[in-house]
Amino acid sequence: MTIRPATPDDVPSVLPMVGKLAALHEAWDPQRYDYRQNVESMYDRWLRARATDGRSVFLVAERDQRLIGFIIGTIEHTIPIYRLEETGYLHDLWVDEQYRHEGAGRQMAMLAVEKFRELGVKQIRLETAMANEAARKLFESCGFRACAIEMLVELPQVNP
Repeated sequence: MTIRPATPDDVPSVLPMVGKLAALHEAWDPQRYDYRQNVESMYDRWLRARATDGRSVFLVAERDQRLIGFIIGTIEHTIPIYRLEETGYLHDLWVDEQYRHEGAGRQMAMLAVEKFRELGVKQIRLETAMANEAARKLFESCGFRACAIEMLVELPQVNP
């Protein structure tokens, strides 16, 4: 297995994985992950831009000349009340089901951490779905710790 930086040419192979990731999140919590139609096509331009952005971390896992996973992260500005002006943010991590538990996710996460370190980032943040215990265990094994709980309330719409 090879972990390498993604290129714009990798994006068409990554987009079906984005669709699977979105479907999984939506199945876990459709109110939180209420995606628009055509998530893959909406990600297309964004991923292509990240593949050539020196301040993004976009890696793919490849096996037998086939992409089996990806991780995508960006550098985000914090609000001005914090001493830390920017953080790394891991948006998505996916490994195709038949290749899970072989270390691809951990290798991508650890390499992403190292890439952020090389970019001068001092802190990396991410969110995981409450139902995604496997992801939390993976990220904990990479040095991440739980630090906040996101909460949600659905507000009924008032008709005028």
